Amino acid sequence: MDELIKILVVDDDDSGREALTLLLRSAGYAVTSAATGEIALELIDKEQYQVIVSDLFLPDISGFDILQNVQKVAPATEVIVVTGHASAQSAVRAMKEGAFDYITKPIDFDELKIVVSKALEKQKLLSENSYLRRQLQGRFEFSNIIGSSPAMNLVFERMNRIVKTDSTVLVTGESGTGKELVARALHYNGTRRERPFIAVNCSAIPETLLESELFGHVRGAFTGAIKDKPGKFEAANHGTIFLDEIGTLPLHLQAKMLRVLQEHEVERVGATKPIKLQVRVISATNADLEEMVKRGEFREDLFYRLNVIPLHLPPLRERQQDIAFLTAFFLEKQCRLMGRQLCTINKQAFEILERYSWPGNVRELENLIERMVALTDANVITVEDIPSKIVAEKAEGESTYVTMPTGGVNMVATISRIEQQLITQAMDSAGGVKAKAAALLGINRTTLVEKIKRLKME
Repeated sequence: MDELIKILVVDDDDSGREALTLLLRSAGYAVTSAATGEIALELIDKEQYQVIVSDLFLPDISGFDILQNVQKVAPATEVIVVTGHASAQSAVRAMKEGAFDYITKPIDFDELKIVVSKALEKQKLLSENSYLRRQLQGRFEFSNIIGSSPAMNLVFERMNRIVKTDSTVLVTGESGTGKELVARALHYNGTRRERPFIAVNCSAIPETLLESELFGHVRGAFTGAIKDKPGKFEAANHGTIFLDEIGTLPLHLQAKMLRVLQEHEVERVGATKPIKLQVRVISATNADLEEMVKRGEFREDLFYRLNVIPLHLPPLRERQQDIAFLTAFFLEKQCRLMGRQLCTINKQAFEILERYSWPGNVRELENLIERMVALTDANVITVEDIPSKIVAEKAEGESTYVTMPTGGVNMVATISRIEQQLITQAMDSAGGVKAKAAALLGINRTTLVEKIKRLKME
């Protein structure tokens, strides 16, 4: 264990303090002890500790005072409070005020070592998240479009080339890959940033209203048209219009859209005089427009007008190395929005996110992070916080097919043998710590203990 990991033990009981100090030193930590709160505060001012284990009730100042001081001068330090009164109220108060965890006297040394180990794991995860956030502030972020994979670097390179132009862009990619984010980034980082950005989802507007919404109408053009109304193109004049799901545009409107792109003018429904416009058009689709052209569902001439500069966004399953950056970004975002302490995600849980296929792409990952942050009270997200369908998905190439011998099989004995092997491997990997082994197996610690008893593995 790293000898640089420093722990401060604060307890006015001499025998208890010495016992804790010896225990933690035997586990490989560099331990300093203090008999009073005042001595502890002096040590905290002089030295940086990764963890402080402090009794809540001291003769001079309380553990709450130590906790508050640590949060001011050493916010990265984790505080574990000890109480001999088994007071749920004081323990809850300590947790609310920022303590990592609490333990009660008489102290279970195995429990203490586990809690210290978890505190250090959280500290490591926070440090890694901090590194990722610093990376995001550099070349890995283009107006909230996040990635460092080769596929995303190609996207960023093309965006940088076209951001200062007025060329028409067609953004393609599966649902949830961030096509509107790209459109907004091109607009707000370009020369039209001070002008309007108008987004239109062509699939969300009824076909009978779409023409009027896009191009506007004049009074009396149809029943209910009681006054002139400008369309979305006019609203976007001198700015950018983003046409999402352009593949759903009806054929009879595709001809009118082609004229807008060719002549740079719109004609309101019922009007006889066109209106000149200066609008940059960025469209997006998750459909294969070239195939739609072949089937006669999309005009070929319109396709070429829209596809002046193609920009394809890869699905998340093809940019797996970006999951770490995205996860860190969304964790910080959701914790900030919910007004809570920054959460982290442990190694086992993150490995599950990495192997998942993400059919809903970045949007699905963001929604999952929001759900987990909202539903967990802990500051570390674990496997148990992840939906079962994601946990159950097998890694690519991993077989789930089992062949039964021709003579049959004792299923109960076979399953028990597999459980024994998995538990043995998990306990070896976790150094005999049941809580860590349970996390590796994706089950509760109590479930693991029950299985060990049932399988007579004590």
